[in-house]
Amino acid sequence: MPIVLDARTAHDHFPGIGRYVVNLAHALKRIAPDFDLIVLRDPTAKSRLALPNLPTTDCPISPFSIRQQWIVPRQLRGLRATLYHSSYYLMPYRPGAPTVLTCYDLIPIVYPQYFSAAQRLIYRITHILALNTARTTLAISEFTRSDLARHFRASAQRIVVTPLAADAHFTPQPPERIAAVRRTYKLPERYVLYFGSNKPHKNLIRLIQAWQRSAVSRQRSALVVAGHWDTRYNETRQLVEALNLNDRVVFAGPIDDADLPALYSGAQLFAFPSLYEGFGLPALEAMTCGTPVACSNTSSLPEVVGDAGLLFDPLDVGAMADTLRRALNDDELCADLRQRGLQRAAQFTWERTAERTLGVYRDLSSG
Repeated sequence: MPIVLDARTAHDHFPGIGRYVVNLAHALKRIAPDFDLIVLRDPTAKSRLALPNLPTTDCPISPFSIRQQWIVPRQLRGLRATLYHSSYYLMPYRPGAPTVLTCYDLIPIVYPQYFSAAQRLIYRITHILALNTARTTLAISEFTRSDLARHFRASAQRIVVTPLAADAHFTPQPPERIAAVRRTYKLPERYVLYFGSNKPHKNLIRLIQAWQRSAVSRQRSALVVAGHWDTRYNETRQLVEALNLNDRVVFAGPIDDADLPALYSGAQLFAFPSLYEGFGLPALEAMTCGTPVACSNTSSLPEVVGDAGLLFDPLDVGAMADTLRRALNDDELCADLRQRGLQRAAQFTWERTAERTLGVYRDLSSG
């Protein structure tokens, strides 16, 4: 009797969660090709992510639809599912099979000021329902595990940490590939990179202030801010204008996934000042590409970066500026960070994530 992995989040609307569920499915197939796994997919979903060649069953119902509460359990009964794994907290809350749930972060709980009262209420209620439905919850970091225990009083014994990993194409890139990507996005030869969204908890305001304060910003280097841009939060662009930093800060916008490894590889330093991360995948991707990393000493980032990066207090602009200056003026330090970063990143693989997940499946199926 099969285990059903719900991959309806393999959708462009869920870029991070979609990458997680697709990479997990691929890795499960690699390490246990004979394991009886069925992937629940939405045939109407628009996605750049390809699901592996595994048995699938179609379910054209969005996780946002109330209809999933009776349609998905009916499908699970028809499949005689031994276990159901939901990759999202909006899920059937009476699935009719032992359930595994994956949790990533609790941003609406930690930063309620950025969400309406209705959004916060729905988020809390649906999380309570999901956590009560799941026999085991997978957390993507020890930090997320502790957050779940703190904010929802979830039992630590029912939470298993299964860290993320960088995709296979994240490797150090050759100079010609780096040069081609620089031309595509009109980037300078020397740059410090930030990649991520511009949401307030990403702390870009302080990064810009630190860049302006750092003497490095008056040299030939530029700060490149890349990633999806939410027009609700334009304070960063306004600050760049106010500080007259237009010639030293480049807003590159969204980056094609195929170009990301070269974007990371070409950077002198990857700067990640986020206040809150469930895992902090960009920092791991940068290390995998051989790029030195300087990041916040908060949330999950220290457990991802370990001793392979420079850590700073993200609330202290002066400390952030000093870290940028130290890294970019010390070639020997950067060379050491590159080597340590590659070694650290090698500890995170999708195969290890799949092995831990498979262990949970087997424990619940036999128990």
